[in-house]
Amino acid sequence: MKEINFWTKLGGSGKARLGRYVTRRGAFDTPNFMPVGTKGTVKGVDCERIKECGAQIMLVNTYHLWLRPGPKLVRGLGDIHKFSGWNGPILSDSGGFQVFSLSGIRKLREDGVEFRSHIDGAKMFLSPETSIGIQEELGVDIAMVLDECPPPSYTHDQARASLEMTIRWAKRSLDARKDPTTAIFGITQGICHPDLRARAAAELGAMDFDGMAIGGLSVGEEKSKMYDVLSYHPEQLPEHKIRYLMGVGTPMDIIEAVRNGVDIFDCVMPTRSGRFGRAFIRGAEPYINIRNARFAEISDPIDPKCTCLTCRNYSAGYLHHLFRVDEMLGPVLLSIHNLKYYLDLMGEIRCCIKDGSFEDLYNSIKSNWSNVSLGSPETSAE
Repeated sequence: MKEINFWTKLGGSGKARLGRYVTRRGAFDTPNFMPVGTKGTVKGVDCERIKECGAQIMLVNTYHLWLRPGPKLVRGLGDIHKFSGWNGPILSDSGGFQVFSLSGIRKLREDGVEFRSHIDGAKMFLSPETSIGIQEELGVDIAMVLDECPPPSYTHDQARASLEMTIRWAKRSLDARKDPTTAIFGITQGICHPDLRARAAAELGAMDFDGMAIGGLSVGEEKSKMYDVLSYHPEQLPEHKIRYLMGVGTPMDIIEAVRNGVDIFDCVMPTRSGRFGRAFIRGAEPYINIRNARFAEISDPIDPKCTCLTCRNYSAGYLHHLFRVDEMLGPVLLSIHNLKYYLDLMGEIRCCIKDGSFEDLYNSIKSNWSNVSLGSPETSAE
């Protein structure tokens, strides 16, 4: 039944691709954005609201669900879909990024990585086989291989050795699959070294993965370096497989990547920004901070062109009030709005690729975002 996991190209505009990916839990259109449900929930937003925003697929975090509540409990309660209330496709990361971010309390070995839980300090061990086993027990539709995500500070030799381990681990991840209906995606690494990126694409692209992900970007390198990798690396990946850029990013990052042939994305930015009072809007200014005093007496919605639950029902003045008095509803409503903004953007991108106006949309977004820097804390993990 493995043939149910596939991506079909439906059209294109330059390098930008229009497609559809089919999983055992249904299909989703591409290009697309996955809301991040780290611990089985998109922070502050229930599944009905996520669906209303237009989401077709959700992402969960293997590391966090492994530690709490554990895959056996999730499986006992039906699987991650029933457990979380999300009935559509679910993609899980491998847990590798979270483990490797614990640089001071982990030890990397050929067989896997040993680390201590950030919750209680318990000694843990994650291998490619363990990661795939956890993801299959959770019941996700798309599982990611365990890879090493090297920091930008690595030398070329260090990055090469890291990539070679990632390639070996990728093969072990494929061999560990027990359920042929679980899609597995490979992950390329190589930091910003063109020769390593080419090698990753060639060797991982030759394996029997159901999709390909680009890892190791937006992890501290300069934006220009990320865009340089995106200018050539997506085209190095198999043309007939879906391409996933992990952990990215701003609307400008997304449309830049789509323009270079990337199909799906995830990022905590919509919800994390919402919790800090930042709302993405259409118009001359790409975002606002609702805490600003200028919104206190505004009776209009924050974005009159938006049809989300927030903009249909609440004024900017009311949202400003919620943040000023620290009411939890404020972050919830802005998170809903931001998710709708991102998912509407993906829908607009798909329409523009289809009708041939993608370059006009790209230029419009570029003009709005060319001098914008969001910075922390919005880029932190959920």
